[in-house]
Amino acid sequence: MNEILGADIPVFIGVMVVLAGGCGFMMGQALAGNWRPYWQVLFYSALLAAAGRFLEYALFSGQLLALVPFLAGYVAVLALASLGYRLTLADLMVRQYPWLYERADVFRWREKPSATDNLAAPPASH
Repeated sequence: MNEILGADIPVFIGVMVVLAGGCGFMMGQALAGNWRPYWQVLFYSALLAAAGRFLEYALFSGQLLALVPFLAGYVAVLALASLGYRLTLADLMVRQYPWLYERADVFRWREKPSATDNLAAPPASH
């Protein structure tokens, strides 16, 4: 497992998931709160994963330049960053445009049915 994660499991969970992933979650919230595009989440998650790899190397004698451990950390950070981005974006759409959108679930929103749509439809006949 050390070959995949680049460090022991508790070190990977502590540094990459809790520390870098927590920063990724907040980064996703900040990007969505400023209406930034999603591709920026991809880019900044790579930077956070690289910083996490460096911390594992410097503090816990992990592997620094290894592709598979970097990708494992990147996936962890990206998942939490995407979660923060999507939660915040759905909340913003519903709060800033309450006359247009309503919450579909935690991650999505949908258009509200308007009163004119109901008037335009003919009544159902049997």
